[in-house]
Amino acid sequence: MDICIVTHKLLKGDGQARVNYEIVNEVLKRDHNVAVLASYVAPDLLLMPNIKWIKVSVKGWPTQLLKNQIFAIISTILLLFVKKKYDLIMVNGFITWVKSDINAVHFVHSSWLKSSAHPFRLRKNIFGVYQLLFTYINSIFEKISFSRSKHLVPVSEKVKDEILEFTNHTNLHVIMNGVNTREFYPDKSMSRQKWSLPENVPLALFAGDIKSSRKNLDSILKAMVDVEGLHLVVAGSTKGSPYLKMAEQLELQNRVQFLGFRNDIPNLMKCADFFVFPSRYEACTLVVLEALASGLPVITTYESGVSELVGSKAGFIISHPEDLVGLGRAMKLLSTDDNQRKWLSINAREIAEEQSWESVAAKYIKLFEEVSSEKELMVDVNKRKPKNFGVRNSGK
Repeated sequence: MDICIVTHKLLKGDGQARVNYEIVNEVLKRDHNVAVLASYVAPDLLLMPNIKWIKVSVKGWPTQLLKNQIFAIISTILLLFVKKKYDLIMVNGFITWVKSDINAVHFVHSSWLKSSAHPFRLRKNIFGVYQLLFTYINSIFEKISFSRSKHLVPVSEKVKDEILEFTNHTNLHVIMNGVNTREFYPDKSMSRQKWSLPENVPLALFAGDIKSSRKNLDSILKAMVDVEGLHLVVAGSTKGSPYLKMAEQLELQNRVQFLGFRNDIPNLMKCADFFVFPSRYEACTLVVLEALASGLPVITTYESGVSELVGSKAGFIISHPEDLVGLGRAMKLLSTDDNQRKWLSINAREIAEEQSWESVAAKYIKLFEEVSSEKELMVDVNKRKPKNFGVRNSGK
């Protein structure tokens, strides 16, 4: 197959970019040809045969909103000249104005716009207004993009339901995100000394953006007040974060350790007892899958698409992100019940093994093959249709 994929970036360190990285990597291993329209492609992918990078530069534009619109315009112009070369075109949300065969849906702006945790509802300033404008414009364009795509691939059942709130699209194929099960795996021999973390105490881990309220670190801190003995380690850039001060105000500074941005999350997960991530909105976050692969029981919410995997077998699903009582109860149980934690840990790893990047990429490739065959069949049918040259029957 000759496949064209349109995405902003392909690299290992980001959600959507990581998904596309793994898809392209697996497609290339199977000797298909891939053209990538992107602003950045990981160098290791470019060393592989059968890949062509069509660079879409948005450097110099001042905001992400403008960069996205410029990317869409440039990618549209480029695709108009080359789209007939490919068996199928896959895009990611609203990213181009060209019609696509497959659209991978990693985020639904229309749903985020309604969320009580949207920045505009929390901050009535320039930042809040910008975020409102960003989400509103994307919510309009994503609807157009979905309507111009033959097949949609939501990354969770939650995302699928959100799409169906504003469209009656019939070709939806849920493919959840994956995880590197060789990089993330259980290993209780890992020492906490490297991070100066206390030994022989229950240790919870949170990893993510701690500047935004969407990830809901504030609820974790508030609930921790009533969970005696529990320690929390937080991985995420602390610049501009209000939560260091909140931890002090709640008198948790001796039980909460902020490590800043980390690139050693796999090892950090090996020394934690459980992962807590009560996000206020999430499509299918990779960090929770990484925690499951590391054998960590997970506490999350129904607002996170990955809760479909966690269920009751690998952790606890809090009914609502603001449910401090439920969150505190779950953290206390995982802090004190070793047997429960071990049982959930085993299940977590088993669930993650079914979501390896290889198996997820294989699902995408299977869909590629089906869509490509479907297109070939349609071309065949159209060729066989009798041609009407406009000659009328004279009746003689």
